[in-house]
Amino acid sequence: MCESNVYILREGQEELIMESVGSLIRGNGNITLKSIFGEKVSVDAELIEIDLIGHKITLKAI
Repeated sequence: MCESNVYILREGQEELIMESVGSLIRGNGNITLKSIFGEKVSVDAELIEIDLIGHKITLKAI
């Protein structure tokens, strides 16, 4: 499968936000994540890294 886990960096600590994310939508100062199960989460963050091989997306809290 092509889904990824999304982590956010806060105060130097990496925290898992959502597993099995299939879609990431960037807005004005926020990012909306949608899982393959239909769950949605919006976070105030900026994109740091997308690791396609490792199925990992890293965000930084703003």
